[in-house]
Amino acid sequence: MTSEVLLNILYELDDDQLSIFQWFLQKPNIVQGLPGIKKSRLQTLDRCKTVDVMVETYGLQGAVQVTRVVLEKIPRNDLDEKQENSCISNSIQDLYNMWSLINV
Repeated sequence: MTSEVLLNILYELDDDQLSIFQWFLQKPNIVQGLPGIKKSRLQTLDRCKTVDVMVETYGLQGAVQVTRVVLEKIPRNDLDEKQENSCISNSIQDLYNMWSLINV
């Protein structure tokens, strides 16, 4: 999953859900060992900057883990499943494209 995928997930949330998502980001150990993000850093952030702060704080893999946990809690894990299916489809298409180039 990439930062762009995380951003797409946040765009699927309405404003209230984004607010709740950001509230969960403030909680330490939402994923074991990861810190919370200070409320003052999140208060005025739009979706793009929220992703940037998450990746800066947790790294990309940590941001993905936190996103999955929070989506379960709010509950919007349908978005995680939707993005996973999209990523799988894109990977299959990429493999097909590479195979086509090799067999030319």
